[in-house]
Amino acid sequence: MAKASRACVFLLRLLAAAATLSAAVVMATSHESTTVFGLTLDAKFQYTPSFKFFVIANAIGCGYTLLVLLVPPTSSLSTFVVMLDVIIAMLLTAAIAAAGAISEVGKKGNSHSGWLPICGQIPKFCDHVMGALICAFCGVVIYLLILLHTIHTVIGPLLP
Repeated sequence: MAKASRACVFLLRLLAAAATLSAAVVMATSHESTTVFGLTLDAKFQYTPSFKFFVIANAIGCGYTLLVLLVPPTSSLSTFVVMLDVIIAMLLTAAIAAAGAISEVGKKGNSHSGWLPICGQIPKFCDHVMGALICAFCGVVIYLLILLHTIHTVIGPLLP
């Protein structure tokens, strides 16, 4: 039973690493240029601080997940890993929220502020952003499953 549990967590961590790496790569490669009324409109993730935060947070999440795979499950660091898992899950959630808010403005604009929607002019860029957000959301859901499992196995036996 313990081997199956460890294999499940190992697989979930690999999936989380793949999801966060995919999100970071897809967002980092999102760029498109178009000409509107004689003006060149260039869209890159580097132009938006929340998209930069998204890429960095997902890269950190991927790196951390790969490092945790090297920690033995019976190590005294297990409780520390649970705390770091919570922090990484919160970091990824914040990154998704920030990038999602900006992508919503890009998709629908904001009439109160006078911001026009841009996804009609640069659909490839917006599709990349949506794909990155989906990958990152999958990573957060996988992290939730990891957290539920590790809380049950690591902290559960400590309870009376």
